[in-house]
Amino acid sequence: MPRLFVSIDLPDRLADEVAAVQAPLRDLPGLRLADPAQAHCTLKFLGDVEEARVDDVVDALERAVAAAGVAPVECEVGGLGVFPSPDYVRVVWVGVRDGSDEVTRLAEAVERETVALGFDEADHEFTPHVTLARMDDARGKARVREYLEEDPTVGRFTAREIRLTESTLGRDGPRYGTRARVSL
Repeated sequence: MPRLFVSIDLPDRLADEVAAVQAPLRDLPGLRLADPAQAHCTLKFLGDVEEARVDDVVDALERAVAAAGVAPVECEVGGLGVFPSPDYVRVVWVGVRDGSDEVTRLAEAVERETVALGFDEADHEFTPHVTLARMDDARGKARVREYLEEDPTVGRFTAREIRLTESTLGRDGPRYGTRARVSL
């Protein structure tokens, strides 16, 4: 069964900028950096999906894009945050500044359509972001908290589609492949 999620991908040209924003986190103990070449904003994690249901998911994404009424959207990625909180850091992220309202509308529409198909409802409020790193233990937490005071900018891009992405877990981290694209 493929492991799937719905995303807006950052263009390849921003990979170096994502890496530059990650640089202060690079050697911190307990932290695993995300691959900047695979940077994306997850709209909905679906998990393991039966192959026979993939076409239904694509149809739901097309309905979601139509319902959200979002045309291609200019996004600026910048600013830092963590999940779930600075006291207990699991994920370090850079946010979507400009375009966040439109990205949120898309995520909400994707949520409605996929829940209607029987997928689990999200257990948290959507925050448009791109994951920079995951914290496995708290050894580097103090430095991460200091870094949160900075306000880096990754860059701007135009989101023209959402993507149904397959994640294959490997020893070197996840690898992503496109199952479908839905234009905005």
